Amino acid sequence: MEDASSSAMDAYSQVVTTVAATVGPSVAALQVRRGSGSAVVFTADGFLLTTAHVVGRTDAGRLAFADGTSTPFHVIGADPLSDLAVLRADGPTPTPARLGEASDLRVGQLVVAVGNPLGLTGSVTAGVVSGLGRSLPARAGEAVRIIDDVIQTDAALNPGNSGGALATADGTVVGVNTAVAGIGLGLAVPINATTRGIIATLMREGRVVRAYLGVAGAPAPLPPVVAGRTGQDSGLRVAQVVPGSPAARAGIVSGDILVAAGGTPVRSAQELQRLMLAEAIGQPMPVTVLRAGAMVDVVVQPTRLRVDD
Repeated sequence: MEDASSSAMDAYSQVVTTVAATVGPSVAALQVRRGSGSAVVFTADGFLLTTAHVVGRTDAGRLAFADGTSTPFHVIGADPLSDLAVLRADGPTPTPARLGEASDLRVGQLVVAVGNPLGLTGSVTAGVVSGLGRSLPARAGEAVRIIDDVIQTDAALNPGNSGGALATADGTVVGVNTAVAGIGLGLAVPINATTRGIIATLMREGRVVRAYLGVAGAPAPLPPVVAGRTGQDSGLRVAQVVPGSPAARAGIVSGDILVAAGGTPVRSAQELQRLMLAEAIGQPMPVTVLRAGAMVDVVVQPTRLRVDD
């Protein structure tokens, strides 16, 4: 039994040390005027990924790598509503880390966090995926957005880990560490189709533009008759309509239950916000609501979401 335990521990240690050796060189300690954190090299030409709250309003800083090299960087773009930012090193960078796919994760899967907590460059902690599909609110001025599919891990995260890598046993980065929610409770923004799109937009345009309706609400069950007709058991009950917003101009009122928008079922605020893409700005969007037991169709014309820079 002791030999089996030692063998298991040796296998566990081998995985962690291999991931540390693979990912560690690509993770930089990031220093800006008012703070510090971590960043991950993800392209051969010096682009790095970090969290928007680490860089804040700064436009430049300095990177230090585990091999002792350092270089200045400038911020290409930041998106506070996804808590992601893209940087560009002004000098040479190590071999980039490989970005993986967070949608393939399973609860209980081994993950390794690599970052620079408390200024300690190249620190590594290991744990498991302790939860998936979590939501994390992000704010920029008056704008609020829910970050979907956040990864929860018990790998120890501390101040300075933000912007660092959360990697799987094969050394691919599946998340960007973003928050410490409590003892043994760390959160990471996932690398998935949504965030890849945000990263690509930041690299190309330096910012992310989103559409805006002006409603807030919570999921609510649909009556059985409506559920049978629509094939969905819930919608989004409108709790607030911002005066003068596109939703208000279209006649949506508090108490309505949004059932569909743009031909897509809406069951939650997250599903509605996924439709608020730049392409929707200024375009007529059919919306179906349940009002006083009747299905009502309206047309909303989303505007651009104003975010305080």
